[in-house]
Amino acid sequence: MSKLFIERKITAVLHEVYHYFSVITLIGPRQSGKTTLLKKVFANLPYYSLENLDVRQFAINDPMGFLTQHPEGMILDEVQNAPVLMSFIQGMVDKDPEKRFILSGSSQFSILEKITQSLAGRTAVLELLPLSFAEVKNEAQNKTVDRLILDGFYPVIYAGKNIPSLFYPSYVKTYLERDVRDLLQIKDMMQFQTFLRLCAGRIGCLFNASELSNEVGVSANTIKSWLSVLQASYVILLLPPFFENIRKRLTKTPKLYFCDTGLACYLLGIETEQQLERDRMRGHLFENLIINEALKTRYNRGKESNLFFYRDSNGNEVDLLLKQGKDYKAIEIKSSQTYHPDFEKGIRAITSSLGDRIIDKTIIYTGEFENNSSEVKLLNYRVMGLVL
Repeated sequence: MSKLFIERKITAVLHEVYHYFSVITLIGPRQSGKTTLLKKVFANLPYYSLENLDVRQFAINDPMGFLTQHPEGMILDEVQNAPVLMSFIQGMVDKDPEKRFILSGSSQFSILEKITQSLAGRTAVLELLPLSFAEVKNEAQNKTVDRLILDGFYPVIYAGKNIPSLFYPSYVKTYLERDVRDLLQIKDMMQFQTFLRLCAGRIGCLFNASELSNEVGVSANTIKSWLSVLQASYVILLLPPFFENIRKRLTKTPKLYFCDTGLACYLLGIETEQQLERDRMRGHLFENLIINEALKTRYNRGKESNLFFYRDSNGNEVDLLLKQGKDYKAIEIKSSQTYHPDFEKGIRAITSSLGDRIIDKTIIYTGEFENNSSEVKLLNYRVMGLVL
């Protein structure tokens, strides 16, 4: 595969916010393509990585000297390594709103806390996840759904710079374990690795800290602490439940997913399409794929998640709800290639509760036959971006 630049859907939003904000903050997982994107979109601004020790020392020891090198502003990558810069940037853009600082980083904890303190109201905050299916449609059109799940969506794989079997083990060792050590000072990495793999085995399930603590051998509070770091590092995402003051009893516990299915497959020990076809987690991984695609579509438009799931005390469930004002779009996700009327059970249950507030009803599956004309639409997963 030739090395190529993949046009990112969030580009239009970056151009738009550049006109209205003196500071733009782009956050997302390591290797999601933040640096490549920012260098291309803001080619007029000089670039500095604060992972570079010399650059970081200069920035920390002489913040004003560092930040005033270029009158037009600069791109500052991995800015969580020099949080002292935030308050100086605030002062500079207050004096000169035409100056532009483009910040990026891979830890929500470190960056968002400082932004809240120093740059509130002065920065647009956008999130960049790994590639969406819409961004790699041409490259992915000949891949099976199992291949898509296995490969995941990190840019280096689609740019031909690495392969999944080498990339994901390295990603865990180089980035995950290092970031976790920095944030949590974990002494027993074996326990943490066990926790990671157990989480991968619970994709699409309600998160239960007590259950995990018993299996890993640490306290429930430790499990919650580890999970919060994995969320902040864009490894795991928790999908919140729909909950309103209606008569039915609804779950209040979030469901667990990974931010990339390729990483999840590596942690589950799934290495081939044949393995994945037979694996009990295949349906959950396909569900994860679609949840990710929905989230990427939202973020790439500069919008907040607004995504939920529905589950009532009778076991009726809808995999994905998109909130739009007071209304919702309901999406059921099935890895089957064949439609079955039972697929509509959860959608019909939530419709009986919320009535005409459910403005769109869709089943996403892996089959080729599509039906747009009935009350509940039946669509192939490749058009997921069009549903939202």
